[in-house]
Amino acid sequence: MLRKWENLPDFMRIPEVKPYWEVLNKKRLQIAVKRVFDIVLAFFLLIIFFIPMVIIAIAIKLDSPGLVFYRQERVTAYGKHFRIHKFRTMVSDADKIGTSVTVGEDARITRVGAKLRHIRLDEIPQVIDVLEGTMSFVGTRPEAVKYVEQYKAEYFATLLLPAGITSETSIRYKDEEKLLGNTDDVDKVYVEQILPEKMKWNLDSIRRFSCIRDFWTMVKTACTVLK
Repeated sequence: MLRKWENLPDFMRIPEVKPYWEVLNKKRLQIAVKRVFDIVLAFFLLIIFFIPMVIIAIAIKLDSPGLVFYRQERVTAYGKHFRIHKFRTMVSDADKIGTSVTVGEDARITRVGAKLRHIRLDEIPQVIDVLEGTMSFVGTRPEAVKYVEQYKAEYFATLLLPAGITSETSIRYKDEEKLLGNTDDVDKVYVEQILPEKMKWNLDSIRRFSCIRDFWTMVKTACTVLK
């Protein structure tokens, strides 16, 4: 739930974040409805996808050595760190042999992983994060800690709500991996060029937050994946 202004972490209780908090403060009921919707839908999807998840887990284990889940540390509401649930689509310990951002034809991606990423099936386990309350179905995608540490002051407004599985930004930047595929310094390009553009859309989503907009974002995401 949205915290009172005086209860926000010190790094968020700044003038740049205040306007966004004031917008959300007027929509506390919708934020509560959003959470109830998340819990109900996540529980339903976990039941529906249980058998497919087991099959995917077996395929991952047979394809390459390593764990089934990828548990990288990410940042969600109020700067809380959590370990995201995703099906592993890369070789084991991929973070130690490359950047935190995936690029085009990334050599670290496994055969099964490539198929999962193509239709977003690697994201399914995040319904667990939604049930735990660290994520929502719609919201700013959770960034790796090292990128959050480089946020400009206004960007912290995106941490007023839980991170999301999808968003308007995710739809518009669905080909982000290709955009980063032809650069030598991926982290630098991401922080200096890609992240600022993504944040424009993320911050706009905070300003215009509503349950109806969230619903349509989910519909557009489903249509994008099906295409």
